[in-house]
Parts: sequence; C-alpha cells; structure tokens
Amino acid sequence: MGVRLMVVDDHRLLAEALASALKLRGHRVLAAAAPTAGSAELVVSRAPEICLFGTAAPAEPGTFDPVLRIRRERPQTAVVVLGPVPSPRGIAAAFAAGAAGYVRHDERIEGVERAMVKARAGEAAIAPQLLQGAFAELLNPAAQPDDEGRRLLLMLTPREAEVLVRVAEGEDTRVIAAGMRIAPSTARTHVQRVLMKLGVGSRLEAAALAARTGLLDRAALGTPRGPDVVG
Repeated sequence: MGVRLMVVDDHRLLAEALASALKLRGHRVLAAAAPTAGSAELVVSRAPEICLFGTAAPAEPGTFDPVLRIRRERPQTAVVVLGPVPSPRGIAAAFAAGAAGYVRHDERIEGVERAMVKARAGEAAIAPQLLQGAFAELLNPAAQPDDEGRRLLLMLTPREAEVLVRVAEGEDTRVIAAGMRIAPSTARTHVQRVLMKLGVGSRLEAAALAARTGLLDRAALGTPRGPDVVG
C-alpha cells in the first residue's frame, strides 16, 4: 500500500528526483519542496503521513527547527531524515527534534521505502549499522576527517561553482547561459568540466555529491528564499 508523503530538501533537484522515483513505485507524493527552512508550514497544511527531510548538515544548529514545528503542530506526520553519513551529534539532533528515522542520502530507494513504512507504523527507522557507527565514534573518537566539501570546492573555479549551484537548482543549459549571461556552448563546457572535476557522470550525481558533502552550501551565495513547491 502506497505511502502519502512529502519530500523536502535544500536542493530542489534532489527533492524532485526522489519524489519522481517514489511516484513511480506507487506512493502518493503530495509535494516536493525546497528549501527545508521554509517547509514546516507547508507540511503542516498538507498533512502527509511521512515527510522525507533532506539535509547536508545534520549537526548544524537550527537544521531541525522545521522538524520540531512539524512534530508539535502535526504529530501524526512522521519525519524521516535523509542525510550524510552522520556524526553522533547529527543523529542525536535529528531524534531530539522528533524525527522517526535517519537514512543515508546514498541509500537505495528500497531502503528509503522500508524506513517510510517503519516510521508510519510508529517504529524507529534507522539502520543498525548507523547506530553502531555512531556509538563506536562516541566511544573511540577519531581524528577530524578532511573536509571533503572544502576540498571539492577548491577544485572548481568561481564560475564552475556557480554552474554547480544552478545545476542543483534544476536549471538546464539554456537557463544557465541566460542567468550567467554567457553563450550556451560556454555553459555546456562549464557543466562538463564540473562533472569531470567531481568525477561523476550526470548532473543528478553531481548535485547529490555536492549536497552530501556540503559543497553546495559552501558554493551557494544567494539569499534564503521561500519554499519552491512542485506538486
């Protein structure tokens, strides 16, 4: 039986891609929205069974404020967080805000579906290996890893960083060219160079990698906007 859900993410392309995949698998997607900061009111008004909440920075202060509001005003909606390989702080912040589950951003669609079904049934939806990894890090803190998002950003020129942000927003080559006031052929070259430098084969893969590592948050310089809704 399909789940009635909403998908929110700071990056519209990722929200729309996941929403489309879930629709094809028989679920009823009420909306795909971005960014997460403006999503709580929309989720409360549409009252899905499940809200998939994508974030690239689960340990950042304020990340889960929308989850707190959703759980306070619409407790019937279970929130499942989609995020990077989390630190113990990230997992703790998600569940402290009232999330019903935590799933890695790179999980297969079947894993996302299992988490949705568990959360709808009132069960905690988190893979045992994620909890094991979090507890292991708490007991044996590792040295601070390299900042992959910063490393990737240093590989890109300012122009390429802007192109990556526009790609993540779902802009095609024509729109990128118009927005940057360059020729379409130049925009196409920039996109190809971004894909090559990130070591990915498609725009969607580039957006997913950049979101997962925090690269997009570093590259984006625009001011916050209200929710951009599809559906």
